[in-house]
Amino acid sequence: MINDLLDIDYSFKGLTQKAKGDRYIWACVALLALISMLVVYSATGSLAYKMNHGNTEVYLFKQIVFIILGLAVIYFLHRINYALYSRIAIILYIISIPLLFYTLFFGAEINDGSRWIKVPIINMTFQTSDFAKLALFMFISRQLSRKQKVIKDFRKGFLPIFIPVAITCLLIFPANLSNGLLTGATSLLLMFIGRVNTKHILLVIAAATIPIFLLVSSAVIHHASNPNDTDDNAEAVKENHSTFKRFATWRTRVEDFIFSKDKEVPYQVQQAKIAIANGNILFGLGPGNSRQRNYLPQAYNDFIYSIIIEEYGLIGGVFVIFVYLVFLYRCIRIFRKCPYAFGAFLALGLSFTLIIQAIANMAVNVNIMPVTGVTLPLISMGGSSFLFTCAAIGIILSVASNVEKMEGGTQKKVVETITKGEPETKEIEPAVAIN
Repeated sequence: MINDLLDIDYSFKGLTQKAKGDRYIWACVALLALISMLVVYSATGSLAYKMNHGNTEVYLFKQIVFIILGLAVIYFLHRINYALYSRIAIILYIISIPLLFYTLFFGAEINDGSRWIKVPIINMTFQTSDFAKLALFMFISRQLSRKQKVIKDFRKGFLPIFIPVAITCLLIFPANLSNGLLTGATSLLLMFIGRVNTKHILLVIAAATIPIFLLVSSAVIHHASNPNDTDDNAEAVKENHSTFKRFATWRTRVEDFIFSKDKEVPYQVQQAKIAIANGNILFGLGPGNSRQRNYLPQAYNDFIYSIIIEEYGLIGGVFVIFVYLVFLYRCIRIFRKCPYAFGAFLALGLSFTLIIQAIANMAVNVNIMPVTGVTLPLISMGGSSFLFTCAAIGIILSVASNVEKMEGGTQKKVVETITKGEPETKEIEPAVAIN
């Protein structure tokens, strides 16, 4: 069985020729990785002076290592038949829940949020929500593919899909509201494409707007009662009411976004605006010539897109958007061509979560939504988020690889392998028919 599911050649010779899947997606990954090396090397200048006596090559080497590891993850996962992911989806989802619980109560606290846990031996922190999102979309894809015959039924079709989404999002919310909202929104979008009853989805959206409305109302009321509050006062409020520390952070960010004037905007937003203003329409200041990297917090992570615009101009910023759009288009193409619902939903769900995350990051950088702690996929400085992004892309390419095999005349053999590994998908409608 394992030999049927795994199609891996560990020899280095002919590695490029053995890479399967959509070549345009491979090209997008290569371009974003190249952009990442250039911009991270430039954006870590001030960090290098603080931490490594100005040795910027340390972070360049670190980023190259993460890129190599990420490409290895993509290559390994894309050589696995995607039917295996259906078989392990439940296991991964079950593992993700206690990990989120542990992170919520015992996670390492960084920037006022417990989002990370530390791996003992390698002494590296990773954000459990990244693993949870990957497991969740694998599980949702499995559920959508298996429930198509009863998908319109509230008890048999909707609840078995919605409840896992609700549990995961509720566990992510306390430490990372923006990540939880993006995960929930992506899940609802995938459910809509999976033919879940629209009334049930609208009911969830209506319920979700209530806490969002309360948060915005709290920000409005707080501003009206404390119009002269400074950031220092806001920090004092958070310290005095530690139980509601995260809520105070969310409220402050929403309040700053709605009411702040030019001189009152948060420091990082102000510096991001200056960085964008420094870049012109054509070529910006040029590679490595960023000025705001020395003043902009998290210039190599959350606000790296503003550094791209500063150094490469508006054309550079638009080019990055174009690469992400090409990636999304090719994933939608995989969805339409994949004859089995699980693979189709899996490719689409994972691509949606990456693109929506990219849109959120860029929206924060250009100040059209409140500040969040969302990185730019495949471009922000490497870490666990980078590797989990690569894992998602590897799974997408696994689906694309099997679609290629079917189009190449080996459809019968692949179908037998899939149905043998996942017998319950045998009678599912083709993804094209679902669409």
